[in-house]
Amino acid sequence: MIAAEDMAACRAMIRTGSLSFHAASRVLPARVRDPALALYAFCRVADDDVDETRDKAAAVLRLRERLDLIYDGRPKNHPSDRAFAAVVEAFDLPRALPDALLEGLAWDATGRRYDTLAELHGYSARVASAVGVMMCVLMRVRDPDALARACDLGLAMQLTNIARDVGEDARAGRLFLPQDWLRAAGIAPEAFLADPRPSPALARITARLLAEAEDLYRRSAAGVFSLPADCRPGITAARYIYAAIGRRVARQGHDSITSRARTGKGRKAWLLGRAMATAALTHVLPRPSLLHARPVPETAFLINAAAQRAARPQRSETLLAILAQLEARDRHGAAG
Repeated sequence: MIAAEDMAACRAMIRTGSLSFHAASRVLPARVRDPALALYAFCRVADDDVDETRDKAAAVLRLRERLDLIYDGRPKNHPSDRAFAAVVEAFDLPRALPDALLEGLAWDATGRRYDTLAELHGYSARVASAVGVMMCVLMRVRDPDALARACDLGLAMQLTNIARDVGEDARAGRLFLPQDWLRAAGIAPEAFLADPRPSPALARITARLLAEAEDLYRRSAAGVFSLPADCRPGITAARYIYAAIGRRVARQGHDSITSRARTGKGRKAWLLGRAMATAALTHVLPRPSLLHARPVPETAFLINAAAQRAARPQRSETLLAILAQLEARDRHGAAG
């Protein structure tokens, strides 16, 4: 059981830090909404800790220590940690799922870039699809097809975020667009980062990324039928709200350098109403070809992890190697 004061703190974090999720969560049932807010609050704190500090290596290592304490039942004296520890215990949440998020944040800390769409899917699986699979666990859903569609939704949301934040990321020295797409369009990644400007070629790349996201949104819709009926409006709302961000980018001529696309409160309210109406029709079975579509390969490990329940799998060799690299960097920095 999440303590009332911890739950109130988590709600406040999400209300100011993740407007789109806060809007969608309002139509989730309380039994899922409160654990989901606790989950998102911990993820928000973790992401901010890594994103908003210069010493990203140390931030990732601190996050690893916090997860160790949470899974040992001794969380740090912080509302999001205590609340997430309660969620881990109540829902038998496999450690591999938050570890996947940790790995994605570690990739951020090492400044990793992505040559291909498949590599970008691998990153998006960790920082977004992992959260979608954890949401399924909170709904007591572990069906592989439902998990695969949740992964599709996570990928779609992350690709939308990347398309929206091209300019903001570039000005911070970050680049998430597939580099082979950039090179094929005649855009040198380093030159772009040195002077990020809108261009027709960049607009075509952004449009291509959003087209990939739209296909994933379409696939993800088939999984809503697999969710408890009272959870369907909230997940449908999240899909609509994030997809609307992509459409806003498109209306701006696929230029996310000059300005950052947003959806206002009125638009979110309309989308929530539409989601409730759409979710009421999910008694109509989706096309089997969509519901049972094979998962994107880079998300398969998450689907397998969700089935492990109480098992405490070993961290992947990739995560261990990255953490070792970060520890070495952190020691070197301290010695200097």
